This record gives sequence, C-alpha cells and structure tokens, in this order.
Amino acid sequence: MLLTALASSAVSAVVTGAVEVFIDATRGAIQKVPIAVYSFKSAVAVPGQPPADVLKDDLRRSLLFEVADLERLGIRAEVNSQPKPEILQKALEAGLEVQVWGTLLPRGSQIVMDGTLFESSHGEVGRKRYVGSPGVVRHMVHRLADEIVFHYTGEQGIARSQIAFVSERDGAKELFVMDYDGYNTRRLTFDASLNLAPAWSPDRRRLAFVTYRKGDDPQIEALDLITGARRTLVALRGLNITPDWSPSGEELAFSTTKDGNSEIYKVDRYGKRFERLTDHGAADLAPTWSPTGREIAFTSDRGGTPQIYLMSADGTNVRALTYRDQHGSYNTSAAWSPKGDWIAYVCRDEQRVLKICLISPDGQQVRQLTSGSSSDESPSWSPDGRHIAFSSTRNGRRDIYMISTDGTGLERLSTTGRFNDDPAWSRS
Repeated sequence: MLLTALASSAVSAVVTGAVEVFIDATRGAIQKVPIAVYSFKSAVAVPGQPPADVLKDDLRRSLLFEVADLERLGIRAEVNSQPKPEILQKALEAGLEVQVWGTLLPRGSQIVMDGTLFESSHGEVGRKRYVGSPGVVRHMVHRLADEIVFHYTGEQGIARSQIAFVSERDGAKELFVMDYDGYNTRRLTFDASLNLAPAWSPDRRRLAFVTYRKGDDPQIEALDLITGARRTLVALRGLNITPDWSPSGEELAFSTTKDGNSEIYKVDRYGKRFERLTDHGAADLAPTWSPTGREIAFTSDRGGTPQIYLMSADGTNVRALTYRDQHGSYNTSAAWSPKGDWIAYVCRDEQRVLKICLISPDGQQVRQLTSGSSSDESPSWSPDGRHIAFSSTRNGRRDIYMISTDGTGLERLSTTGRFNDDPAWSRS
C-alpha cells in the first residue's frame, strides 16, 4: 500500500520514471476499457463535487475508459467499504472487468482517502492511500485517476495538470491558473496592468509571460510559482512577446522588435545569453518548440500572408509548412504537440472565421478541429496530446475551452471574468 502524504493544500509536481508508451486514442488505435466507479464511502463532509464524480470525469477525459452508468445497468452504485461479491459479479456480467471504489475517513484535522482498483479476473490489483486536508480531496482524486491511467498505459495522466490563462477583471488583464477541469482558479498577478502569453517551464515551477507593468514596451518576466518571486528575462527595446520554453527548460524562444521588425530570438533561462534565430524583413513571431528541442515552428508573413514555418533550433533550414494556395491566407499561432505528431494552429475557414486546425509536421495531413460561427484562438496542448485548450467566443464572450483532438468532448472551463484568453497547459 502506497502512503502519499499531502501535508497542505499546496499542489506540487510529482516526477516518476514512467515508460513512454504512446497510445493514440484519436485514431481508434485503442479500445476503451469499460470501468465501474462506485460511490465513495465517506465518514466526513467533503465540499464540492462528490469524489466518485470527479474520478468518473477524470477517467472519461483520459479517453482510455468507458465509464459505466451503473444505475442504468441496475447495479447498486452505493457501497460500504467495498462492493459485495454479488455486486462485483453483476458488474462482471455487464462487461465491467475493471472496477474502482474508495473511502474517506477522518484522521484528526486531515482526511485519509483509500482507492482500490479491482479486476474480476485478478482480484484487487492496486490500492492507494492519500492523506491531506479537506481542501485537497479533489487533488487526491485527480492523483488516483492518474495512477489508474499509468497502471494501464505506462504514461502519466493529465488530471493533475493545470492551465494558466489571462483574465480581465477589475479593468486589468492578469494571470490566473486553474486545474485542468476548470476548478480551483487562483490569481497569480496583481499588477493592475496588462499581462499576456503565459508559458510553462517544463518543471512546472515557472511561468514566463509578457508584462506591460513597467511601461509601454512590454518585457518578458518569469514568475516562480513556489516562491512568488519575479525576475526579468527580456527587456530589449521595443516589443518583447510570445515566449516559449524549450523542452529542457534551459532556453526561452521569443520575438522582439528591437531590430525594427519582429524577429525570433532565444535566451538562456537566466536572461543573459541572447541568440538571434531569424533575419528577414517580414514579421517573424510566435515560436513553438518541437518536443525534441531540435526544431521550432513560428509564424511569418514573409510570403505575403501569415503562414506557419519551420526551422532548426539554431535558425537554419527555414521552410514553409502552410501555403496560401493550399491552406488559406491566414495561419498563425502554432503549438507543437507533446508527442511531435501534430502542430495545432489558428486557421481561417471559408467564412473567414478563425478556427483551430491541425497539421502534421510533414504537411501531409491537415484537418480543421473546431467549427461554428465563433472565433477560436490560442491553442495549447494537454500533456498527453489528446486534448487542446483554446479561447473562443462561442458563448458570447471570450472564454477558455477544452476539446479532444478527434473533435469531441468540448467543455467550457472558465466561467468568471469579462475576458479569458491565452490558455497555456502545463506540460506534466
């Protein structure tokens, strides 16, 4: 039995030696696992959504499990410390080989949560225990969901990932962060100014972002999410925008107008050593690193209209990925998938409305992911590469949404603030 102590309500990243097993759920390469999730036995009052419902949602969003409707199947969802043998048998007869249940018990001022994973053919195959304050019960459930995903795939789940974003409140645009499912929103900056384009470091400790708090020329700063400390990384004359951390976290790519027009540079994580990557009379901006760190995709209008280009990480081997005659006259804001198989970007459909599109790095596969009359922008990938967060006006104002890369599972994540934009999904 694994004892995991969550000593406070702080959320910390946990690094494990996961085997890289890439499963492409968007192409039908995996059959979803039917699973029964029983209501958790609870001897304590837990605020918010019931833990079992949180777990069901996490497992559904993984795209790896088919969560059963036990009530429709005539199976009792309420259990004591564990389901009775006749309930387990009935679930098996309904095709539910995998079953999960849990308990929550008080321990002084804290809560002990046990989660049990059961397979009809093998019996109990896993049990996890988590200890923490009532305020982190939801995080405990997210961790249990990630443990279940890892058990069956060898790759980390996304339930503990977070999304940083920009929200306009009190007349200013500030940085916020929320859990991947839209819960537990926290404000990060209080500048009463304009902050834009958050970008996570690979270790989830820092956010690079654009800030106007020191004047008309925006600078790029790094916010330490553990200590709250901020330091300036880029303060070149002109506009310094669109930062993106390299996969190693040792470098930051960005664009700057210090040379007159917008060019792409990179700088080390200390903000000391700069290297120019593009040198063209056109506007080059919005770099995004490939997961290997060997290439960068970016936006340029060097062909007459904004298009997506690729280059090596040292600025050589520049070539177009999208073309006006094939992909339309407006393609921007590329975001490279964590597995390297797709690049998401903002395209313009036949009605000249902005949408989210996907293209393979070799340019051979292209598809439009979102549809409708809304303006969809700022794509950002989930760590497992199966979802994209983006901003959209589909609800009458700009908010953050999530969608699976097969075009299903659209969810609205932000619900407050006048304007929500620039989502950035943490990498793990």
